[in-house]
Amino acid sequence: MNLEKDWIANAYDGMSRRQFLAQMSAAGVAVAGFAIASKAVAGEIITTPADGLKTADGQVASAGFRLPIYEARPAAAGKHPVVIVIPEIWGMHAYIKDVARRFARRGFFAIAFEPYARTGGVLHIEDRDALLKVVNAVPDAQVMADLDAIVAYAKQRPYAHAGRIGVTGFCRGGLYTLLFAAHSPDVKAAVAWYGQIKPAKTAGVRTAGPLDVASRIKAPVLGLYGGADQGIPVADVKEMEAALKAAGRPAEFVVYPEAPHAFHADYRPSYRENPAKDAWARCLAWFGEHLKA
Repeated sequence: MNLEKDWIANAYDGMSRRQFLAQMSAAGVAVAGFAIASKAVAGEIITTPADGLKTADGQVASAGFRLPIYEARPAAAGKHPVVIVIPEIWGMHAYIKDVARRFARRGFFAIAFEPYARTGGVLHIEDRDALLKVVNAVPDAQVMADLDAIVAYAKQRPYAHAGRIGVTGFCRGGLYTLLFAAHSPDVKAAVAWYGQIKPAKTAGVRTAGPLDVASRIKAPVLGLYGGADQGIPVADVKEMEAALKAAGRPAEFVVYPEAPHAFHADYRPSYRENPAKDAWARCLAWFGEHLKA
């Protein structure tokens, strides 16, 4: 647990004066739409407009539960490749919904979801230890089943290319991205953002990490990682890339030397503009090559 707390703290190192003042101005007040415990920094947040898009909150049936989702797609008629967006430990908050809209603006049908909804979600939890207690108790098998349900839902949409499904995720979502790529034959491309390669294993919650199941991944995988990430050694990243290539899978893992964990999270001090923009371009190109071609 201490390692995970230190890893999260890594995303708040190097806070600029402007970021500090912006955060202090919002002290005690949740920035609208963001998880309270994430300490979103007002004034740093990128917002993608929904004009020209079709966006909606909804639900998907998963093992007797109504799983909250958010979807975004181009308003123009036609079928679009699918990208499932898996959140960080902060859940389906404003940043994740914005990422879905960013994909929609590039011609994808994007679906985000709330993995922690069964316990009431995590947006309202102020204490990080309390939040980690909730998210670390969610079984990987449950998340895989939820993702299966989302895939089934996407395949039924008349505006979706049923055979062109990709998955991406950030932090814990990056871990789930790699696990789901091994789990589901429907995944045709995957992009993992700083997801753990060798996570801790807990009976009833997690029995395998991405490196353990690398040989079962059939989809092309792009990994985007920070060299200054205190929770994910670069050696682990290289080992995962090597394992995928040894299994004959198309794989490219990019490490940004000075970037910390969560370098794409524009609402946090960990945001690094240049690595974030380069990684986003690579992500779009990867899905363009493997889902649109």
